[in-house]
Amino acid sequence: MTEYGRGPGSEPWHPEDPLFGDVGWEGQQAEMGQQSSYGGQPQHYPEQPQQPQQPQQQYGDWGHGQQADYGQAQQQYQVYDEQGHPQQYPDQQYPGQQQWADQQQYADQSHQQYVDQQQQYQQGGWDGTHTHAHVPYAADPGDPYGQQAAAYGDQQPDFYGTPDAFPPPEPPSKRRTEPEPEQTDWDPGPDQGEHAFFAGGGDDDDDADDEAGDRTGRGDRRGKGGKGKGGKEKKRRTGCACLVVVMVFGGGLATVGYFGWQFYQNRFGSAPDYAGDGTGSVSVTIPKGAFGSDIGQKLKEAGVVKSVDAFVAAQSQNPDGKKIQAGVFLLKKEMSAAAAVKLMLDPKSQDNLIVAPGWRSAQVYAAIDKKLQITDGTTKAVAKKEYKSLGLPDWANDNKNIKDPLEGFLFPGTYGAAKGMKPETVLKQMVAQANDKYDAIDLEAKAKALNLESPLQVITVASLVQAEGKTHEDFRKMAEVVYNRLKTTNDQTNRYLQFDSTFNYLKGQSKIHISESEINSNKDPYNTYTQKGLPPGPIDNPGDEALAAALNPTHDGWIYFVATDGENKTEFAKTYAEFQALKDKFNATSGN
Repeated sequence: MTEYGRGPGSEPWHPEDPLFGDVGWEGQQAEMGQQSSYGGQPQHYPEQPQQPQQPQQQYGDWGHGQQADYGQAQQQYQVYDEQGHPQQYPDQQYPGQQQWADQQQYADQSHQQYVDQQQQYQQGGWDGTHTHAHVPYAADPGDPYGQQAAAYGDQQPDFYGTPDAFPPPEPPSKRRTEPEPEQTDWDPGPDQGEHAFFAGGGDDDDDADDEAGDRTGRGDRRGKGGKGKGGKEKKRRTGCACLVVVMVFGGGLATVGYFGWQFYQNRFGSAPDYAGDGTGSVSVTIPKGAFGSDIGQKLKEAGVVKSVDAFVAAQSQNPDGKKIQAGVFLLKKEMSAAAAVKLMLDPKSQDNLIVAPGWRSAQVYAAIDKKLQITDGTTKAVAKKEYKSLGLPDWANDNKNIKDPLEGFLFPGTYGAAKGMKPETVLKQMVAQANDKYDAIDLEAKAKALNLESPLQVITVASLVQAEGKTHEDFRKMAEVVYNRLKTTNDQTNRYLQFDSTFNYLKGQSKIHISESEINSNKDPYNTYTQKGLPPGPIDNPGDEALAAALNPTHDGWIYFVATDGENKTEFAKTYAEFQALKDKFNATSGN
């Protein structure tokens, strides 16, 4: 059959072709030059009187309910049936709107093709070999009624002429299963997304599976239980599933409620706190540099306060709350935060070991034994045995004649020491504090600047200043006396220090009056009356002021000194004659 109107390669004419609506029935006949069913010749009819054009609602664009623009007249075209009776069809177009109609028809044609393809696919129009479904034959162009369904409605024509012929029958292998019966009881099986836990995983499925047996190949199970045991099992599983769901959701709600309450309390409620002054006793160690929250955490862990926030709030409300120092505190359990802050500010609550400037290591060992409530001499034995593992610097203990390697490294300060602690733990705190101090001032560089042999000699000078100085004003003068006597140009003492403090150290005593015969007969390296230069090591643990004086002595020419009152007053001299006068003054006040 010859194709018309579209040029080479176009598709055969179809009654639903949107081009059909552009020119009307008569225009289509004239354009195509197609023969009618009467003798193969185009039909000619006498021209009918022209009806007056009335503006009315029309169906433009293939029956989609669009209305013509106002002011556009409806065009009518006359068609006659076989008996010559005129037939009138309002198949019209919009004068002056051809461009808009072409665009709208193109969009509707694309949409209609997509709908047709979808219908063909759903009706089984595609088989396994990708063969297209049969396309219905186009209506006879000569039949004016054959196009009404396509032109004015969206309904599908009956291509077979029988009421039951649509949709077209499918091969048996491609027939779809009948739709599932509507379920009135909610009990989805595993095929509908039910989890195996709720399905039970057993052999007895519910009735829905049995009813679908003929369609799924399990029809032989219909007679194995009916609604007896299987129904009970179904209900039992459904009940368990509901119980599990309730428990899960209930637990979730409880969790959300708990955390919500905690959030509210933390945000708007007062912090949990005990009431009263507490009971019992507990020892708490607060490290150096601890903030309020750190202190509160330590107290909470020890059972003193109920919450960190309560302690922080109480500390901020107390005017002296920021004055809490590091150390060991004897507190009570289950105290109110305010009571805990108040007690920690009381010096009586501090269970600390205080090392005073100038204490010898022997005094420190005895104090640790007492604080830890251990046998006397225990800490001294630990120090002698474990001194290498306590953190001493590399330049420490550089002389084989040193009596105690820890001397000068148990830095004065406050340290936590309570019953139950180990001696080495307390000693490590002190050595660590000394290292921090000495590293901060760079003792190695200072030793070279002072013409000393090692950093340890700087500490030794500071220990002599600490032992011989009576007041803070004496320290820098005393440091100058040491350095002047160590000079090789010293012709007054010939590099002998002649300090009673060094002799008392080796004797483990503290005497003011020492006979010259006793001193001169002792040849110990620590006896500066019989040995030139500095002793092998420090003779005590100097504090900050003595250390600062050793690093910054005066330069006034002091070379002699005498404690004229025997205790608190020290006077200095530059010549031997001045020294003799000070010595006479001392003998007069002391009764010698």
